[in-house]
Amino acid sequence: MSIKGKTIIITGASSGIGEATAKKLSQEGANVVLSARREDRLNSLKKEIEQNGGKALVIPGDVTNKEDFKKIVSLTLEEFGGIFGIINNAGLMPLSYVKNLHVEEWDKMIDVNIKGVTNGVAAVLPTMMEQKSGHIINISSSAGRKYYPGGAVYCATKAAVKMFTEGLRAELAPKFGINVTSIDPGFVSTELTDTITDEEIQKDMEPMFKDLTPLEAQDIADAIFYSLSQPKRTNINDVYIMPTEQQQ
Repeated sequence: MSIKGKTIIITGASSGIGEATAKKLSQEGANVVLSARREDRLNSLKKEIEQNGGKALVIPGDVTNKEDFKKIVSLTLEEFGGIFGIINNAGLMPLSYVKNLHVEEWDKMIDVNIKGVTNGVAAVLPTMMEQKSGHIINISSSAGRKYYPGGAVYCATKAAVKMFTEGLRAELAPKFGINVTSIDPGFVSTELTDTITDEEIQKDMEPMFKDLTPLEAQDIADAIFYSLSQPKRTNINDVYIMPTEQQQ
């Protein structure tokens, strides 16, 4: 199925997977709505997309703020008249050992990684149910399938996203024609690890990923496009994508 002319909201679009996905989908003819907190990065991305013949709309926002999401949906509908998809991509990964009690970081992960997804779904769902169509893609992680050192809270948030996604698919796909997909990457070369402040886990991670060739954000963007471009009869439930060399 072609996504040409279809409108897709992307959160966390200022870098990494979100940025790569915006470029990929716009190249395939989609109208992309770029949202994140760093407006300057979004505007630069919009300029690049438009120079390459694509269409982009910048709407800065914080995924933990329900009112910001209402604004994103309202302005998207005003500009493009509909919403085909949303990529709930915004996320944080400040890994730490539980014993070190980085409680404020736990809270931020829960707010962004879980509530950011539920807020996004709640914002677009009325439009998609009325249309009897749409596609919700939530970025989970291989960490949602198995624990790895320092990831107790992060893994828990991504496991929650996976189960929420499966619940959405079961409730929405048969009745409203809304497809739902979980994308579960392993280690990806992005800014995600920049949020880690726990010095102990930073030291322990060095040998873990020293000789690993990570995935690139483009690999995940390609998986997202694959999921979006399937015929309406086909729902890609889950895409589990790992670096060839990653063991955990």
